[in-house]
Amino acid sequence: MNDIVISIVLALVGICVGALVMFVYKKAVDEKTKKSAELEAEKLVSKARADAQRIDREAKQRAKDFEARAKKNAENDVQKTRQKLQQEEKALVDKEGKLEKEFQTKEADLEQRLQEIAARDEKVKIAEKRMVELEQEGLRKQAELQARIEAASGLSAAEAKKEMIDALTADVSKEAAKRAIEIEEEAKSEAQDRARRVIAMAISRYASEYTAERTVSVINLPNEEMKGKIIGREGRNIRSMEAATGVDLIVDETPEAVVISSFDPVRREVARKALEKLMEDGRVHPARIEEVTDKVKKEIFKTMKEDGDKAIYELGLAGIHPEIVKVLGSLKFRHSMTQNILQHSIEVAHLAGMMASELGIDVKRARRAGLLHDIGKGLDHTIEGSHAMVGADFLKKYGEHDTVVHAVRAHHDEEKPNSILALIVQAANVLSNSRPGARRASMDTYIRRMEDMESLGNSFDGVVRTFAVQTGKELRVLVEASRVTDEQASMLSYDIARKIERELSHAGQVKVSVVREVRVVEHAR
Repeated sequence: MNDIVISIVLALVGICVGALVMFVYKKAVDEKTKKSAELEAEKLVSKARADAQRIDREAKQRAKDFEARAKKNAENDVQKTRQKLQQEEKALVDKEGKLEKEFQTKEADLEQRLQEIAARDEKVKIAEKRMVELEQEGLRKQAELQARIEAASGLSAAEAKKEMIDALTADVSKEAAKRAIEIEEEAKSEAQDRARRVIAMAISRYASEYTAERTVSVINLPNEEMKGKIIGREGRNIRSMEAATGVDLIVDETPEAVVISSFDPVRREVARKALEKLMEDGRVHPARIEEVTDKVKKEIFKTMKEDGDKAIYELGLAGIHPEIVKVLGSLKFRHSMTQNILQHSIEVAHLAGMMASELGIDVKRARRAGLLHDIGKGLDHTIEGSHAMVGADFLKKYGEHDTVVHAVRAHHDEEKPNSILALIVQAANVLSNSRPGARRASMDTYIRRMEDMESLGNSFDGVVRTFAVQTGKELRVLVEASRVTDEQASMLSYDIARKIERELSHAGQVKVSVVREVRVVEHAR
């Protein structure tokens, strides 16, 4: 037991001694390392000081060298600037000398010219004085000669002059009147022959087939069941169709048929095609009606654009505004006494171009005016005024030439024609309208329409008589001046126009003119 204790004690003593030795050794090593680090630090500081001194010396030397070079460069620049200024100063002195010489030379020339002018003035004065003397001498001799002539003839100068002028005037007037009559007769004969030849040439060169077309306003239904579908519950489908197309639909008056009523032919066509598509499909309800109507409208407007482009291409024209092309295509759906307005416009364009070529004026402009002369018929149901005036204003708005606009405005004499082009368009329009087969109006229907219009005007109080003129496009109303005042005449024209709209069917606009005439007669006895 004692041995074990002794061993443990010895071991502990050994550990303590070892730890002490290690501590002493580490401290000695640390002291040595610290001294080495201090020595190394002193060496680095000494080296840094030496480098700093060396860099300072080099910097000072470089600064001295830079200062010397800068001073030298500045001296060189100053020297060059001084030399340049001296050269410029010398050049200015030389230029000043040259200018002085030139000034002296020009001054001498000017002095010489002034002397020459003075000499000329002197000569002119002498010449003027001589001219005055000669003029006075000539007047004196003229007076002497006139006195001799008066003494010889027994007439004064004024009397002789008057007799001579009267005689010459009589001879010239007689000759001029005779020549004017001859020229007028020649012009009339030549103009008639030329006009006949031009019109005959245009008619013989242009021959167009014509197919009578009528606007479809009645659609036949396959059965009464389809009529019920079109009407819808409580008429909702009819109301949707009218709202979508802008037409009036009548389904009760004619069995198994739908009547489409509208002054706008494009709307009638949209409604017709939409109804046909709905009957083919069999599904008729407000959403489907709106969908089909929108689709048909796009198809119709596309067709109108294509028809307008086709007409322009056929006539070899270009540069027509797209809005004009669209309205031009809409004329396909308009008719006048069964004559298709678009086909009529193309025909007028061909005739106008042929007559223009015979007369030696611009053929393309004549075709353009002929094609566009009835463009207002595509607008006159929406704008107030005759189709000629409406069309001319529309063309002017979109940049058409003034001669074309005037020809359109004057083709029904609503404006006096002042150009050959306007007269050509007038003639071509009349030829297209009056040629055989172009229009097929029923005489009985026409007469009945005129009579109805006149009867309607006569039904108003104070009206003496009415006249329907211009194929029913104007109603002239004569009133009693003692019963109708100017203010009442204005209201009367308004009332008649509104009644025509409500009770009569008419194409385009009807102009109502109320004429009130006051005559005051007195006899002197």
